[in-house]
Amino acid sequence: MENGLVEVYTGNGKGKTTAALGLAVRAIGRGYRVLFFQFMKSGDFGEHLGAKPLYPNLQFQQAGMPFFIIKKRELTEERRKALGNAIIFEDGNPPQTYLKAIENGLNKVEKEIFSGNWDVIILDEINVAIHMGLVDKNRILDLIKKKPGSVELVLTGRYADPDIIDSADLVTEMREIKHPFRKGIHGRKGIEFRWTGRDLNP
Repeated sequence: MENGLVEVYTGNGKGKTTAALGLAVRAIGRGYRVLFFQFMKSGDFGEHLGAKPLYPNLQFQQAGMPFFIIKKRELTEERRKALGNAIIFEDGNPPQTYLKAIENGLNKVEKEIFSGNWDVIILDEINVAIHMGLVDKNRILDLIKKKPGSVELVLTGRYADPDIIDSADLVTEMREIKHPFRKGIHGRKGIEFRWTGRDLNP
């Protein structure tokens, strides 16, 4: 990678992680090595199974727990039905188990960014982790500022902070027009993100 930039995929519409996966496949096709680091997720998902033939050029790591969390002030009745047994928390007081998982993940990411092992590093759902108060945005801004010029850094997830947007070279916002979620259709295997109940990192 001769001119690694910073990309952000955000917005309330479906397709942010999907776009990052498409970028990963394109990069691998040109001989690049891609680390896809998933925050806020834990489990064995369709993308992991589909990417097996691309190993070791595409590798996944995770920092999350096998359940959803949500801020109390953002919990609507619609979300309550969709999320089931999510952990609800007050602003500024996220679950300690989640904080620890994200912190461990960030420590790994920081090492990987400067390791020289990867051409593209995708921080999937990092914007959500910042919004939830699990990550200090200044830590991510510092990573953006210090990352090697040989690394393309991609940040996904809704709620992208304005300072993250300002620091990026490319920003795409996915806007929801229609979604089957609104009709009570949730998480179809192979199409949308869906928990499988199996933990990738026991």
